[in-house]
Amino acid sequence: MARRVLHLTGSPTSPFWADLSRLYASDCLAVTRDLPGIETTIAWVSPDGSWRFPADLDPATIEAAPAMTLAGAVARIAAERIDVMVPQLFCRAGMTAYRALFDVLTIPYVGNTAEAMAIGADKALARAIVAAAGVRVPDGEVVEADGRPTMAPPVVVKPVDADNSTGVSLVSHAAELPRAIDEARRHGPRVLVERFVPLGREVRCGVLDLGDGPVALPIEEYRLDPRAGIRTFADKISEVEPGALRLQAKGEEHAWIVPTSDPAVEAVQTTALRCHRALGCRDYGLFDFRIDPDGQPWFIEAGLYCSFAEQSVVSTMARAAGWTTADLFRACVETAAGRAGAAPAARDAAHPPRDGIESTT
Repeated sequence: MARRVLHLTGSPTSPFWADLSRLYASDCLAVTRDLPGIETTIAWVSPDGSWRFPADLDPATIEAAPAMTLAGAVARIAAERIDVMVPQLFCRAGMTAYRALFDVLTIPYVGNTAEAMAIGADKALARAIVAAAGVRVPDGEVVEADGRPTMAPPVVVKPVDADNSTGVSLVSHAAELPRAIDEARRHGPRVLVERFVPLGREVRCGVLDLGDGPVALPIEEYRLDPRAGIRTFADKISEVEPGALRLQAKGEEHAWIVPTSDPAVEAVQTTALRCHRALGCRDYGLFDFRIDPDGQPWFIEAGLYCSFAEQSVVSTMARAAGWTTADLFRACVETAAGRAGAAPAARDAAHPPRDGIESTT
């Protein structure tokens, strides 16, 4: 019997997040919607909160699909008898509240829980948890409301709960701090100020956990301009025209898989596994590190989502490990389907609480 898979797309938050979801989810659907044994349904959540069930993610098709309320959408989802939901919402509400909705509906979904997503989206909380598990994190402080930092530059200033390097600044002189704090506060009231880790290198490492325990994937390295010192929003995403986004950090001139013979790989993979367990992740996780000039990795942040687009980072790493994107997608769907109807004790045994695993690697 075919799996009925619902791709939850769009954003209840803003057109930008809706466009980003459409960019990634369209790529995913091109690879996965015709897989044998998979029946695909698309749900689209608009920034006004309405739901639609379009046949594809072309903007005209989305607009033509009838809009409905949350109650109507829940009834439609129940009638569809969905087996597994694939979350493709990348705004904060989409990563947390909308996943929790499917917990209430008792429909299993691929990827991390709403709780884990909320932790990962809070940079201050995530760094505190992984630090307690023995992971190196840069010295830092959270600046609340109208407060000012006590740390002296060089520091990196960022919103606590924004993604894609939105509002992030490298501050080299004290006179630049007020402007950087104000810029970060444009994207959230709480600001994280971290000690700048001198460039060495910047890498990411994914982890897969599909039933036999977590396994670290090959790591990806990003080209950095030594003069800039950090990656900014412009290094990751650009808007080529209104409503049309493009991912910048793609192609070998921007990012590449690090050979397994590289001495940094083992240290980064070991640290990524520790982060994955400490944050209570399941299915997959993605972790960003700065490697200092002495070769030590420092945790920067967690990105606990995967779009299953060919160009998404976890898919890229998985291909380097021998997985096709289609096979990765199917394995994650089957893992999620296995959670359907699991009793709380069984779920807890499969994904134990953080307190019991922080010291393992």
